[in-house]
Amino acid sequence: MNTEKVIYWISTAAMCGVFAFSASMYFTKTEMVRGFFESLGYPTYLVIPLAILKVLGIIAVLVKRPRMLTEWAYAGFFLDAVLAFVAHQVASDGGALFSIIAIVSTIVSRYMYGRLYL
Repeated sequence: MNTEKVIYWISTAAMCGVFAFSASMYFTKTEMVRGFFESLGYPTYLVIPLAILKVLGIIAVLVKRPRMLTEWAYAGFFLDAVLAFVAHQVASDGGALFSIIAIVSTIVSRYMYGRLYL
């Protein structure tokens, strides 16, 4: 396995891990997450649909077909991570580290995806 594929799989695993952890929190600690959303002014009805979309996005990235769906998944992950970073910064709750990991791993994974599979 060449270096590019190793970088791709490490960054993709990190990205998928962060978003899988996030989705599991949304499913298992829904009331806590709703409270967090509420405190930031986000609508609470987004919690479960966002968790479902994160799981579907992980599947789309790992399957890599169709390409357009994979691209949308990367775009959604990047947007979600940036908005999460801003929300954690506003809340000053110390959760921004996971958002930074998600942003960096999403960028690296998408870049390597483009080099290897497009």
